[in-house]
Amino acid sequence: MAQVRRMHPALWSGLLAGLLDACYASTVFTSATVAPMQVWQSVASGLLGRSAFQGGWTTGALGLFLHFLIALAMAAAYWLASRRSAWMRAHPWRSGLLYGACLYLAMTFVVLPLSAVPFAHPPTLKSLALNLPVHLLFGLIFAFASRRPATNPAPFRGTPPI
Repeated sequence: MAQVRRMHPALWSGLLAGLLDACYASTVFTSATVAPMQVWQSVASGLLGRSAFQGGWTTGALGLFLHFLIALAMAAAYWLASRRSAWMRAHPWRSGLLYGACLYLAMTFVVLPLSAVPFAHPPTLKSLALNLPVHLLFGLIFAFASRRPATNPAPFRGTPPI
């Protein structure tokens, strides 16, 4: 646990959210007709379109990489915003749930429609029930991770940050 505390909050919270979501997605979206590899190819299809499903484990691995990259970007965005907002640090439940809801809305109504995903469709109550709680959890993970500043075991040398 001491090693996790030395990691930057955006890094460890992004990795944790990515891992939890990877387990969730692999469990919920895998079925008798959908292999785990296809779940990750569907993520890669946001970048590659339909051809992602022809790439085998290579595009599956790309999808998993992109998945973690997105989770890390979400965590970093929250952490950066929380450095400027004392309210976000003081109210992790409220700010985390609000951020999670914003993540859900952004992914559903901005990112997916602008991506090359070949099977995008309007959100349904089922997709809301499957995806909104996960995004709310991400927001809480990022919020509680960001309550304290990143610890730097080595003294800072150089130009002070803005």
